[in-house]
Amino acid sequence: MFGIGKNIVEGALNTTGELAGSVINAGGNIIDRVTHLRGKKIKGKLILMRSNVLDFTEFHSSLLDNFTELLGGGVSLQLISATHTSNDSRGKVGSKAFLERWLTSLPPLFTGESVFQINFNWEDDFGFPGAFYIRNGHTSEFFLKSLTLQDVPGYGKVHFDCNSWVYPSGRYKKDRIFFANHTCLPNDTPAPLRKYREEELWNLRGDGTGERKEWDRIYDYDVYNDLADPDDGDHRPILGGSQEYPYPRRGRTGRPRARKDHNYESRLSQVMSLDIYVPKDENFGHLKMSDFLGHTLKAVSISIKPGLQSIFDVTPTEFDNFKEVDDLFQGGFPVPFNAFKTLTEDLTPPLFKALLRNDGEKFLKFPTPQVVKDNKSAWSTDEEFAREMLAGVNPLVIRRLEVFPPISKLDPKVYGNQRSTITEEHIKNDLNGLTVDEAIKQNKLYILDHHDALMPYLRRINATSTKTYATRTLLFLKDDGTLKPLVIELSLPHPQGDELGAISKLYFPAEKGVEGSIWLLAKAYVGVNDVGYHQLISHWLHTHAVLEPFIIATHRQLSVIHPIHKLLVPHYKDTMFINASARQVLINANGLIESTHFPSKYAMELSSYIYKEWTFPDQALPNNLIKRGIAVEDSNSPHGLRLLINDYPFAVDGLEIWSAIKSWVTDYCSLYYKDDKAIQNDFELQSWWTELREKGHADKKHEPWWPKMQTLSELIESCTTIIWIASALHAAVNFGQYPYGGYVLNRPTTSRRFMPEVGTAEYKELESNPEKAFLRTITSELQALIGISVIEILSKHASDEVYLGQRASIEWTSDKFALEAFEKFGKELFEVENRIMQRNQDGKLKNRSGPVNMPYTLLVPSSTEGLTAKGIPNSISI
Repeated sequence: MFGIGKNIVEGALNTTGELAGSVINAGGNIIDRVTHLRGKKIKGKLILMRSNVLDFTEFHSSLLDNFTELLGGGVSLQLISATHTSNDSRGKVGSKAFLERWLTSLPPLFTGESVFQINFNWEDDFGFPGAFYIRNGHTSEFFLKSLTLQDVPGYGKVHFDCNSWVYPSGRYKKDRIFFANHTCLPNDTPAPLRKYREEELWNLRGDGTGERKEWDRIYDYDVYNDLADPDDGDHRPILGGSQEYPYPRRGRTGRPRARKDHNYESRLSQVMSLDIYVPKDENFGHLKMSDFLGHTLKAVSISIKPGLQSIFDVTPTEFDNFKEVDDLFQGGFPVPFNAFKTLTEDLTPPLFKALLRNDGEKFLKFPTPQVVKDNKSAWSTDEEFAREMLAGVNPLVIRRLEVFPPISKLDPKVYGNQRSTITEEHIKNDLNGLTVDEAIKQNKLYILDHHDALMPYLRRINATSTKTYATRTLLFLKDDGTLKPLVIELSLPHPQGDELGAISKLYFPAEKGVEGSIWLLAKAYVGVNDVGYHQLISHWLHTHAVLEPFIIATHRQLSVIHPIHKLLVPHYKDTMFINASARQVLINANGLIESTHFPSKYAMELSSYIYKEWTFPDQALPNNLIKRGIAVEDSNSPHGLRLLINDYPFAVDGLEIWSAIKSWVTDYCSLYYKDDKAIQNDFELQSWWTELREKGHADKKHEPWWPKMQTLSELIESCTTIIWIASALHAAVNFGQYPYGGYVLNRPTTSRRFMPEVGTAEYKELESNPEKAFLRTITSELQALIGISVIEILSKHASDEVYLGQRASIEWTSDKFALEAFEKFGKELFEVENRIMQRNQDGKLKNRSGPVNMPYTLLVPSSTEGLTAKGIPNSISI
């Protein structure tokens, strides 16, 4: 697909001329070059991006102020031939060309862009310019968007889509190289470019030593040994590299080791927390950084959280009734003036405005979460409780019940009898006249089961300030397509030892009196389990963490002109940086997640335990639904699956998105791989897949379920799964966090008391003041304020978001067939969006909106900026 193979007939250059020799001096006057260089020229247009690091108005002025630097030591480029070689069999390198003019008459495509003219000397025997070197002779870096050559003899327009930071040349051993927008497999690479292609990959791999600097372009792996600081007395296990604590690998920074334990990497100070190393091209763009993301997250961590803690230390307060929770969305949170001044003095005006929304009296006034916008009490209904298992922010856990009573897979030698205590007598009156066996055979019984995931850690978790249970919730599928909760089982480890099994109690639906209050609490404990599992597993582990090794392996083993690199790289944007930031302020020891979620200091250790069961193929949506018993294979049904819960919004919408992605990936991959042998002979692809398993997911490298990557179908399925994880799956579990969980009563993050027992003071409080008792049990006011601040940030779209079916550059490839296939993909997603909106208008589909009247839009592909509860970004960018 490079378009310059053996059969290319080079065109002749019919025009000669001389350089249009003028530049604008510092005074704005046009001056001639000292020397007129006669010869053939081709014109180029170079687009550079301003940033918060470098103002290009100043950059351009500095060029014009130093005429000598413009001619000799400024920004220079050299074209590299893809068809003609020099003596060392490498592509011929042309003479240096320099930025000629700042083309102010051309409006920039985006804010911050500057367009420069550059003219290259042309030789008749140069052939096709397949790459170029660039040298930055200045002291500041810049972001190179693109280079476009006009009227290249015999080839016409040649475009280079660069999108990369270029640091001063002294930072690199060699000049940066960029390749033309063509796509080719390694064996099809024009011979003059092969060594350049190989060398670029070697540069990106590094040698695995030394501390990484911001200008390094090195992708490498490391274990999670940076979550705790032994020098400060923090102790958390190292995740990855052991059988006990397996984990996906993260990007290596090479920071110095901790003084007290050299197995750990030292941590950055809070002030420097956003300066953690990731390759610069993986960092947030300046729009996203200034919009919110990094800085507001950092502000919550180092200013708001400790500030609130100090306030509550002086004047401990709690929510006393549900109205006080509602007031967070009406008037905000009251703070004494002196405390308010201290709390906000380190915040810049934009942060103050975005985060605090001060009204002169109170601060932290939050937008009303969608779940209570239309109806303030419907969240507490059984129908909504069950609906959110299908159309909430964590619709990935519910499964069909196939064995009754529910069984446990925990080792009975270690954990004793963990079998459920639910019997047919407990539920037979709520099965619409069916027996349990009949209900199971008719696919009517479902379970939300957090028991096995949490029980091995529950004793340790409950030794912290958390007091909670491992939960099982049994549900019945009604004829109208909604789910009805039948019973909730709350379990604790046996007080005399794990090997003695579980102690369980059952709770049944009730609406009034103390029984109704107890049932609401039982649902809250389920919610606590579900929120923690969602945040640590469905969200962090199964999207952010498992994808990072794919990103690293792609950059290390697949050239930028490899078709699979071009296919996948838009789905990696910002992920390494947001993961690195999370390790600094979110998932670290004593970080925001530990401070607000029930697993406390065992949070990340618990995610390592769950990773033991992770399989890559099961993250494909069809496989996931089949594994959970929610769907069965059926060639006569759409997408080859028949859902057993027809009104399952996540699954229905998700399968349409999945199928659209798979069709696009199939069309695209089929352009470059005509048969399975082409897959097997692609040594970059094989190296990529091998390294991904052996280094990126090294703790699971021997698992038999890994695709062998020997067939086109395996490549298509794997790439579809990667794109699904990065885009739609992450959108489904991320952007509903605030719309559903911003109302802490609906999705509490922790519990601080066990279920009240008859005869205790807590039980009497539950009888006399059920709202107060509920609030004393779930997330505290301090935890709620911190947690809501975090998930509001995480649920927002930035202004520079690029959504599924879009690309940041319309010229991302020169392959017209790939562009046509991508256009087809975009049109299909538009149609999917329309069908989702139509389903949301169908009153027969009760799970689409539920009693809270909140339509399910998390898998609507497009969105605007901000808190929208819809939109599928290309990548895990927050």
